[in-house]
Amino acid sequence: MTSQHDDTAGPAASADLLATPLTEELLRGALDVERTTHGLLPHRLPARARAQFSDPQLSLAESQPSGVRLVFRTRATTIELDTLRTKMAYVGAPERPDGIYDLVVDGQLTAQASTDGGNVLLVDMVKGSAETKPGPLGTVRFVGLPEGAKDVEIWLPYNEITQLVALRTDAPVEPPPSRGAPVWLHHGSSISHGSNAASPTTTWPALAASLGGAELVNLGLGGSALLDPFTARAMRDTPADLISVKIGLNLVNADLMRLRAFTPAVHGFLDTIREGHPTAPLLVISPVICPIHEDAPGPSVPDFENLSAGQLQFKAAGDPAERATGKLTLNVIREELARIVRQRAAGDPRLFLLDGRDLYGEADFAELPLPDQLHPNAATHRRIGERFAALAFGRGGAFAGTGRPAGTA
Repeated sequence: MTSQHDDTAGPAASADLLATPLTEELLRGALDVERTTHGLLPHRLPARARAQFSDPQLSLAESQPSGVRLVFRTRATTIELDTLRTKMAYVGAPERPDGIYDLVVDGQLTAQASTDGGNVLLVDMVKGSAETKPGPLGTVRFVGLPEGAKDVEIWLPYNEITQLVALRTDAPVEPPPSRGAPVWLHHGSSISHGSNAASPTTTWPALAASLGGAELVNLGLGGSALLDPFTARAMRDTPADLISVKIGLNLVNADLMRLRAFTPAVHGFLDTIREGHPTAPLLVISPVICPIHEDAPGPSVPDFENLSAGQLQFKAAGDPAERATGKLTLNVIREELARIVRQRAAGDPRLFLLDGRDLYGEADFAELPLPDQLHPNAATHRRIGERFAALAFGRGGAFAGTGRPAGTA
């Protein structure tokens, strides 16, 4: 199995391939699809939600297709996918690596590829400005796939806005049969979004879904897990069998609210989800360890004075004494979430709590520190994903007995 990439969609390379119209029927993990002048742009929040905010960070995060994949059944041994990506870059920082496309065949990661070209969103963190520089289409090509009928998934880069332009194969394509797996709907911050995972199938939610035999819908929204009512309504209206919400870090590093507002906001968020999913297992996950904010409030700010080998660092700008005025820290949030879940669980036996430090705690930080003080690396994503699968899908977990062995039909 080999993969290739090119920065032009040259007809000579695909003259003998069949073109398949790209439709929503071939997509999994998106809540909405926008038709652009180039093709399909997957969104992870519906249009109604997108009309209710003007935050550039959330607009970027929800249009980066973490967990979104093309899924089809085919006998093809060659696949070409034309896309127009938008890649982020930061003024003064090293170039970010290209996003990865993961090819999964019959449940197994089989090949990976990247594309070049595309647009570049250039962000100046000092000035607080951003501009988009346009670029050409790119093509991802997978060749040497095994013969015979197979279920194919192409997982899109979690960190690049990706417009899907054209799909070509050397055999017909059709929508795949249902696996009968439960749909797991998850919401969280940049760690759930993917933040420095090795590839789209190795973000911790994607790994956990594979290990737990669930179909993932990932509403991990970098910088944007802020208890927004429109996100709760999107979750309410999305078909799902299993639901989890990871609450805390973004509220601290954005310094968005005080304890007085936090408690009713959590209740309101959970109430809204329960309107659409009254009996589904609902798992509340408190923050993983993050030493700069365990007892220091936000906001998180770039630490330009302590750049390490070009790696941007973050630090807490809040004063621990401000907890007395209701400012949030991760320890405050963990304590309050535990209290809220205990209170609600008395009348909601399908509501559960998972302490995020059981996924990544002090000992893990000592072994696998957060490179920029906020975000994990690829090894940490794997550890969190494996632990979540064991704790949530394993015996006695909130999702126990609900999944199917990964790769089963």
